[in-house]
Amino acid sequence: MRVVAYPAFSLREQNPYTRLLYGNMDAQVSDFSYRRLLTTRCDILHFHWPEWELNAYTNAMQAAAWLKLKLLAMDWLRARGAKVVWTAHNLRAHDGLHPRLENWFWSSFIKRLDAYIALTESGRCAALRKFPSLSRVPGYVIPHGHYRNEYPNGAGAGLREQVGLNPNTKILLFFGQIREYKNVLALIRAFRGMGGDIVLCIAGRPSSERLAAEVRREAAPDRRVLLYLYDVPKERVQDFFRDADLVVLPYRDILNSGTALLSLSFSRPVLVPDRGAMGELRSTVGPEWVRTYSGEIDASAMVEALAWSFNSLRSSEPQLDELAWPQLAKQTLNAFAEICSKDMQRHLRTSNFANAKLPDMKLPNIKSNEGSSVSGQA
Repeated sequence: MRVVAYPAFSLREQNPYTRLLYGNMDAQVSDFSYRRLLTTRCDILHFHWPEWELNAYTNAMQAAAWLKLKLLAMDWLRARGAKVVWTAHNLRAHDGLHPRLENWFWSSFIKRLDAYIALTESGRCAALRKFPSLSRVPGYVIPHGHYRNEYPNGAGAGLREQVGLNPNTKILLFFGQIREYKNVLALIRAFRGMGGDIVLCIAGRPSSERLAAEVRREAAPDRRVLLYLYDVPKERVQDFFRDADLVVLPYRDILNSGTALLSLSFSRPVLVPDRGAMGELRSTVGPEWVRTYSGEIDASAMVEALAWSFNSLRSSEPQLDELAWPQLAKQTLNAFAEICSKDMQRHLRTSNFANAKLPDMKLPNIKSNEGSSVSGQA
């Protein structure tokens, strides 16, 4: 089977999800490329984060041009026999820069799909609520894999030793790229309301200099806030997780979380909002490893969660066998084979989708903002 993925291996170490998925897949997989488009033939065109341009470009016309080209590429590959599949990591662009353009894009994108994959059952239900037309095409639930053994996790100096912290000092950790929706400013404010021998470590690159300045300004009054505002090298990820007593991810908007899986892969308990698929993650891995809270993050929620992290009875590591990549790659490949099967093609030919006209490619009435900036991974 020939698979073209958007993206497959191009993210390299920035986000190992797609590399681990396709690297364990018995198929011919290549990265999507506009340059190779005219000569590309594939059975499956597989999208992850198709909304990328909506976060990457502040200039609306620039984002619109790339999105329209993406839709045309989908039409071209479908005309050459490819089936288009979307894995629904997110249901909207996190930064919300171009609301009209975003509405137009999702409508146009969804209508071109032959199938979709959700990472959880609750994620599948959320996708159907957000995009009811998905009910016309097959949907599959294939979980997000774990990152155990993907990052070094050996002996060496951890954060506690590197910074010279007291052995009794408790460590809260936020890890990952810092973006507006991840609510780091509120996390710092909530932490400043906590007393005791505790530090809050924030490790990750802010998506803009403005946000970096705001994080520094919010953290300045409390010396217990430790900032590492850069892309953490793969070999140093272990330094932060090894000594963390609790990982806190206070996202305002969340469906799935690779960072939560990363935390569990390092056997660190995690505090997340009771939103998206986090309740399902808690049920899957166990309430002794995943704790949820309602509403906005505050000091009391973190105090209670920190006590929970020490007092809960748990094994030395969470059971993540069901989230092994070879198994998930096989499930994905089986879904692809079914989508491409003759029975599935007959199903599509007799459905309303088979007779539907392609959506209007006319762009919405949008205003161009000055300049553009490209952020990192979603």
